[in-house]
Amino acid sequence: MGHLITVATSLNQWALDFEGNLQRILESIRIAKERGATLRVGPELEITGYGCMDHFLEGDTGLHAWEVLAEILKSQEAKDIVCDIGMPVVHKNVIYNCRVVTYNSQILLIRPKMWMANDGNYRELRWFTPWAKHRQVEDHYLPRIIRAITGQEKVPFGDAVISTIDTCIGVELCEELFTPASPHILMGLDGVEIFTNSSGSHHELRKLYRRVELMKEATMKASEPVGGIYLYANQQGCDGDRLYYDGCAMIVVNGRVVAQGSQFSLKDVEVVTATVDIEDVRAHRAVSSRSNQAAQAERYERIEVSFSLSDGMADEIKDFSELVVGKLPEVRYHRPEEEIALGPACWLWDYLRRSRTQGYFIPLSGGIDSCATSVIVYSMCRLVAEAARNGDEQVIADARRIAGEPEDSNYAPVDPREFANRIFHTCYMGTENSSPETRKRAKDLANAIGSYHIDLNMDTLVTAVRDLFAYVTGVKPRFRVHGGTPAENLALQNIQARLRMVIAYLFAQLMPWVRGRQGGLLVLGSANVDESLRGYFTKYDCSSADVNPIGAISKTDLKKFIAYARDAFELPILTDFLEAVPTAELEPITETYVQADEADMGMTYDELSVFGRLRKVEKCGPWSMFTKLCHEWGSFLSPQQVAEKVKHFFFEYARNRHKMTTLTPSYHAEQYSPDDNRYDLRPFLYPSRFPWQFKKIDAAAAKLPDKTTMHAQEAHDQHAIQGHED
Repeated sequence: MGHLITVATSLNQWALDFEGNLQRILESIRIAKERGATLRVGPELEITGYGCMDHFLEGDTGLHAWEVLAEILKSQEAKDIVCDIGMPVVHKNVIYNCRVVTYNSQILLIRPKMWMANDGNYRELRWFTPWAKHRQVEDHYLPRIIRAITGQEKVPFGDAVISTIDTCIGVELCEELFTPASPHILMGLDGVEIFTNSSGSHHELRKLYRRVELMKEATMKASEPVGGIYLYANQQGCDGDRLYYDGCAMIVVNGRVVAQGSQFSLKDVEVVTATVDIEDVRAHRAVSSRSNQAAQAERYERIEVSFSLSDGMADEIKDFSELVVGKLPEVRYHRPEEEIALGPACWLWDYLRRSRTQGYFIPLSGGIDSCATSVIVYSMCRLVAEAARNGDEQVIADARRIAGEPEDSNYAPVDPREFANRIFHTCYMGTENSSPETRKRAKDLANAIGSYHIDLNMDTLVTAVRDLFAYVTGVKPRFRVHGGTPAENLALQNIQARLRMVIAYLFAQLMPWVRGRQGGLLVLGSANVDESLRGYFTKYDCSSADVNPIGAISKTDLKKFIAYARDAFELPILTDFLEAVPTAELEPITETYVQADEADMGMTYDELSVFGRLRKVEKCGPWSMFTKLCHEWGSFLSPQQVAEKVKHFFFEYARNRHKMTTLTPSYHAEQYSPDDNRYDLRPFLYPSRFPWQFKKIDAAAAKLPDKTTMHAQEAHDQHAIQGHED
């Protein structure tokens, strides 16, 4: 038995971009063949793009998918290589999420997905039906456009495997790997040696480790060796919504990762290859207990084909150093702060180039949130510059168009600060309540990252609105420090916040014109996940934007990211942001009062992270959260204190939930994101005082003993309240 070269790909597909998706698929096949591969695996639903959502219900989407597949089948690229390609297929009037396995203009098998992703961001059951006839195959009658190419009237459709002269291939589709009884287990017992997994798996902070461990587990178990070669392909990039698919194509052999692609990249096509020895799988499986189970395994339908993936000649390998043997490099995991630097930056680049706008605009307040967003844009510019220096023609072409260069330009964005000055606009919108410190920090940061910076005062606008109200009503609202009521105080803060949103969109529309260019800018929001969860922002203020790269990232993680970027990006100015007290600067500063975020909210950002994780990830209501936190925080908070914190959180969360319905589309990065669009589906009109639940909490808190052994501040210093574990 010889060796074979296998391929897994990451493609930056785009929903409904059939032309672009076709070209990226063909390019990946071409690269695979250049490297001597005989099996190419692509991402889930790669022909249409994974994020088509309700467009999957349209007949046009299925029609165009077949048209693209026809082009692939006719192409020279797809000759003499087995291709595993993803597309929706209608079988007997039912829409399935399928893999179409082809070889030399023939369709070998259409394998429908059996277990759907239907949690969190995923709604596959809305569009697709799972294939419930396990280990069964039916005839699928091909459309005429395909028959004319393949000469086939019908092909096998269902849960089957492909048997070649030298091995056996089985398909496992994305979510199926994450299920308790994954198909690879039974397929492996029935002799399948190569497993393909085509995914549409999105990035989430700290998620990659779980994915990798599942693939390693799929091909190695201590007591029951499954063994096998696992080819994992994933989409990479923003294909039209809040998710960033984080690539990281992999090849795993007997529990060892032998090849790994990038998790974050500006490349449209990335191909990962490995030369492996199929005999390693057979040796790994030579265990008595496994053999006994395999002998009793139920049989899969085998699609027999008369070709081999390997040539059977070991001496045909040109370079034995390519063969996967011995010690392998460790799997590359990014730290959360690195993930924040890279994931949202790549997402912003895809959004910018595909929206065909001329750059980004952000109200830069001098606080850490707008600072973090700006540094992420700078990280994007760094990635663009690196790609340009490496000669990435697609990145260079996109950068020229975005920067307003003529078609015959030789411009290349090799300097990130210079490129940032062309496409990134920052604006400090000061009022009489703003401090010199925040104004200086904003200016210094803009200078450090190279953005085109504007510094303005908007007191005349604020005064005009305030005077208009006084003229119409006959009363003039006052801030709290001047004797005003809470209603007056809040209204005066909101005037400033909402005017900043209006100014932001005005400048975003006209700044390219001011600078002699055409088009407009996208406005960036900078509300973090904790403030959104608590509702600590003004509805329709400058948190209302086109997109928000940090909307699902906690304040705690953002601080770690800023500390990382300070050193990695050589931006010492970021120290000033880390040391500053977070403040909205919407109220007058006096000798005895300076507005501070955590004081306004009545809870710390670390506490918010804990509340958010318990509410969403652990699925806790008020009572369950109280009982858990009595245990976790009991050493430094009494039951009554825990009760007050839990009730205060749920009250503020509930009465502000309506703000989530208009939340700016945000990069999804955190499991406890309150995004109301499709991830965190909740009412927005609550009984916010939760009378039944709170009464039960109060009764329990009155009876439970106080077991505190330290002060709350001491516990905070010892990181007893912690929302994340790295």
